[in-house]
Amino acid sequence: MNTFIYFVRHAESPYIPGEERSRGLSDRGKSDALKISRILKHVGIEIFISSPYERAIQTINDAAGNNEILLFEDLRERRIGIITDNKFKESKLRVYQDFDFSFPEGESSKHAQQRAIKTIMDLLSTYNGKKIVIGTHGDIMTLILNYFDKSYNFEFWESTTMPDIYILEFEGIKMIKVTREWK
Repeated sequence: MNTFIYFVRHAESPYIPGEERSRGLSDRGKSDALKISRILKHVGIEIFISSPYERAIQTINDAAGNNEILLFEDLRERRIGIITDNKFKESKLRVYQDFDFSFPEGESSKHAQQRAIKTIMDLLSTYNGKKIVIGTHGDIMTLILNYFDKSYNFEFWESTTMPDIYILEFEGIKMIKVTREWK
């Protein structure tokens, strides 16, 4: 029996410096979270998991209903670090082009991918054959997908929206299909 991971990239969240972990959703983000709940309601999700960041938790909270949301620290967003020239997009491209590079106080793509993949592999083993929702972020989601298929790269990251839903189908630990669900 195959395992399905529903990656739910968090909905819109206002950027507040210094509140990476605690910032919640905007009004639009809250509205989109309700839409996500309606999409997932009839899917038969068995396990709800999230990054420990509030915006990821809030995005899947309505979908979880009375189910517990399990938090995994290693599914947190990658810290880009200190960018001195204020060129966010160019800086993001650089960490995708050179997986070993990191900005000061940041995290390389390689390191972020390794920590997240360890958790994903554990989840695939523990919840084999289940349907799992993971409240996530654009960068870490892209890096996880990239581990299984190198075509998921900077251009993919750039194409994702807030929120977004991707359904990953696995046979064991082999990703066999990815479908975008958010319209």
